[in-house]
Amino acid sequence: MHALVLKFIENGTILDDSTHYHEEMKEQNHPLHIVDRDHIDRLLAKDIPDEGDLVELARLFLRYEDFPGAFDLKEDMKKILNAWGQTRESLNEKTRNIWESGYRPGVNRDNTVGSGFDTSDSDAS
Repeated sequence: MHALVLKFIENGTILDDSTHYHEEMKEQNHPLHIVDRDHIDRLLAKDIPDEGDLVELARLFLRYEDFPGAFDLKEDMKKILNAWGQTRESLNEKTRNIWESGYRPGVNRDNTVGSGFDTSDSDAS
């Protein structure tokens, strides 16, 4: 029988060695790396995370857990977990509870009733 030889095209060159191709693919750049770097830097500066911070970190772990690259982000996410005294399991449990309690990003969960109009600043007629 004939052996199946996979060929890949890289920079106009046909590669017969799939090992070389996979070596090149190990350190990919994620398209959101720059944006996520900012999020991670912000989280690194937090001593005590709020609900949104926990959800953000869990989301980033999900985005990068099987991604073949962004090793700097992955290492910093582990540092954040350690600084917050968390494990991946405890982070996932906390964020599940946060979502189940009605959390939605960007939505204020304050139960204040009213229009938000402050009448104390208005001129009396």
